[in-house]
Amino acid sequence: MLALTLAAFSLLSLFALRDVGYWGIIAPLFRSVGAAQVLADLCIALSIVMVWIWRDARSTGRNPWPWLAATLVTGSFGPLIYLLTRARRPATP
Repeated sequence: MLALTLAAFSLLSLFALRDVGYWGIIAPLFRSVGAAQVLADLCIALSIVMVWIWRDARSTGRNPWPWLAATLVTGSFGPLIYLLTRARRPATP
């Protein structure tokens, strides 16, 4: 499911970049209060995810810094790829 989500999001991102460019994706987030609210929500959500990545990476012996940097630079791509490359743990009853 993660791979499918990453593939679909990658395609959407590529189409958006081709259609409006990088600034065309970012600029609308500063044009209205409603768009600013969406940007703030995204920043809060990704900050929470980054805290989780930090704790999870440290507890599993992984270096969290590349994943935190990837999240800051690429948004949701960082956490999605982190989850795809994360070792699976056996389910606990």
